[in-house]
Amino acid sequence: MEHKKLISRADGERVDTYISKNIAELSRSYIKKLIENRQILVNNKSIKPDYRLKINDVILIDIPEPVKLDVKAEDIKLDILYEDEDVIVVNKPQGMVVHPAAGNYSGTLVNALLKHCTNLSGINGVLRPGIVHRIDKDTSGALLVAKNDRAHRILAEQIKNHTVNRKYIAIVEGIIRVDSGTIEGAIGRSHKDRLKMDVVPGGKPAITHFKVMERFKNETLIEVRLETGRTHQIRVHMSHIGHPLLGDPLYGYKNQNFNLKGQALHAALIGFIHPSSGKYMEFKAPLPEYFKDLIDYLRSIA
Repeated sequence: MEHKKLISRADGERVDTYISKNIAELSRSYIKKLIENRQILVNNKSIKPDYRLKINDVILIDIPEPVKLDVKAEDIKLDILYEDEDVIVVNKPQGMVVHPAAGNYSGTLVNALLKHCTNLSGINGVLRPGIVHRIDKDTSGALLVAKNDRAHRILAEQIKNHTVNRKYIAIVEGIIRVDSGTIEGAIGRSHKDRLKMDVVPGGKPAITHFKVMERFKNETLIEVRLETGRTHQIRVHMSHIGHPLLGDPLYGYKNQNFNLKGQALHAALIGFIHPSSGKYMEFKAPLPEYFKDLIDYLRSIA
């Protein structure tokens, strides 16, 4: 157990905000957990994350020892687009789960990363080391991984502030008549099917921008830019306007005959401010072969 002590120099600032500013390796979400576990006290009293500090308040912080990872490293080949001491950008293949979860503790991107390197951020806990954001199992493409807690905190803040540039390539059902558009609709758990997300009142705000790249006989190739990053956002929003992703087993139509193993969605580009250099970096993940073959086939029957 590591013990830290801060003397407040702020008047009226939230305690979780103040701690995250003064102890860089602690994220706001982790600070909240410590507060809930009574491992952060102010003037020897338990508080809430929104407690407003006063000048000279004494903040005592008990930081538990890192939990030893019990997820096994596995020798799985990685397609690495970029790597340095702070970040790794990986081109994740379709069909690979990002991190272990109940009933699925092997064969994930995290298992592969643990074999590749041991210095991954621990902010997201034992099962998700290094994982700053996720893409679905059957979505391929660029994924950003943090190799230390400082980089994780900075990158997570960029995602929270919607400053990470994320572009996707998708094929949707039907012909989109407009050349571009924006979909705004709050996303939350579906009231009809708890396995699905949906555009629902009281959901989290979500904004998706799309641009038509090519029209086929009964399908449309689009580029999508995420302004927010909600669970299944592109899949939900495109389905919401009547153009679900081709091959989507959850939100798409069932009468497809393309032998797809999941939705035709690829994370083609990710851009972010590097946590150490402060420079903008951008990386592109090439389309997988199945996706290029699908485009060629749709062109041939158009």
